[in-house]
Amino acid sequence: MGETPRLIATDIDGTLIRDDHTVSPHTADVLARISARGTPVVLVTGRPVRWLKMVYDQLAEPLPAVCANGAVVYDPFEDEVLRADPLAPQHLAEVARRLRAEVPGIAFAVEILDSREMRHEKLYPLRWDADHEAIRLVETPEELLSVPAVKLLVRAGEQDPDAFAALVGAVVAGVAEATHSSSSGLVEISAAGVTKAAGLDWYCDRLGVAAADVLAFGDMPNDVPMLTWAGRGVAVANAHRAVLEIADEVTTANSEDGVAAYLEKVFGLS
Repeated sequence: MGETPRLIATDIDGTLIRDDHTVSPHTADVLARISARGTPVVLVTGRPVRWLKMVYDQLAEPLPAVCANGAVVYDPFEDEVLRADPLAPQHLAEVARRLRAEVPGIAFAVEILDSREMRHEKLYPLRWDADHEAIRLVETPEELLSVPAVKLLVRAGEQDPDAFAALVGAVVAGVAEATHSSSSGLVEISAAGVTKAAGLDWYCDRLGVAAADVLAFGDMPNDVPMLTWAGRGVAVANAHRAVLEIADEVTTANSEDGVAAYLEKVFGLS
């Protein structure tokens, strides 16, 4: 990568935003100044599309987003999904069959309609937008797995997140991708080949930007493909050890505006 990157890609939770889920005014200002210079800034997140508004409301203007760990590329200005790469119903069924056979007490939810809506089994614990109108309980496993899903969410009670992700990944190997970005034992499953890197690569190709010219920030295992793909991958200081091990550099923690601090140095902002 040259001195100045041609595109900035950043994870949201644990990376760009603080632990209270807010974007600091300083970070919002830095992103706006970089965008005004003509350098694209892209959010690359495990979040569904429906969870972007709370971030956009804190920014000077919305930013393009690669959502659902790479399965959805979203244009907020047109409210348009530019690309979606969901798990087909037959693959959902196969993944669920394998996991039910291997993991006691497993429960599923799915992100559908390009992650604008979520469906879940009765045993799946809702921890965030439980009362949101886009969230619905389904009565049967067949109904849950009957439509394409950009992400399958898996829980089995309280689990060590790394160990559980490794177990699920081994069970679904060859059929789907498994990763995690939480500390609560949630594993996120995508279609084979779908990662943050793959979704961002598609978007960058659309803009004519090479991987070597991308500067990317992240903090959790689901960011590893993106950080290794990008010309420069930067971890925040609070990152998971798997991210710290592969990062080219480390900036300060998300609570200290680490992304903004790094970008100020790169772009010579003051």
